[in-house]
Amino acid sequence: MPVFRTEILLPRPRDEVFPFFADAMNLEEITPPWLRFSILTEPPIEMKVGARIDYRLKLHGIPIRWRTSITAWDPPRSFVDTQIKGPYRRWVHTHTFEEVEGGTLVIDEVDYAVPGWWIVDRLFVRRDVARIFAYRHEVLAERFG
Repeated sequence: MPVFRTEILLPRPRDEVFPFFADAMNLEEITPPWLRFSILTEPPIEMKVGARIDYRLKLHGIPIRWRTSITAWDPPRSFVDTQIKGPYRRWVHTHTFEEVEGGTLVIDEVDYAVPGWWIVDRLFVRRDVARIFAYRHEVLAERFG
């Protein structure tokens, strides 16, 4: 199964960076506008193991509903969101926050599987995931830079 991994060094302490990610409503800010992403779950969303969050987005013009569950919660070090319902056969996104010299290293690791296996991943999905995280990095660099 494909794994997508990316990291960004944010020049702020972990106790400043983690709370931003711990607020699920901030996901709209760091998601590209071309996805027309919105959170359907009513705020406030208490982040903890078992929390469920519903989203709506459009991918290549196709409307998608997505539900994730927080399956691990270890503030301020990490958390994991796992797709319950959505476009992937599997989506497990681990967010890790490491204190390092110069700030906080934010690591995203996504273990995923798509219908159509490797060919769909190579032709479409991997490129889309990379674009989404590139946008996220731009927004985070501006916000925390």
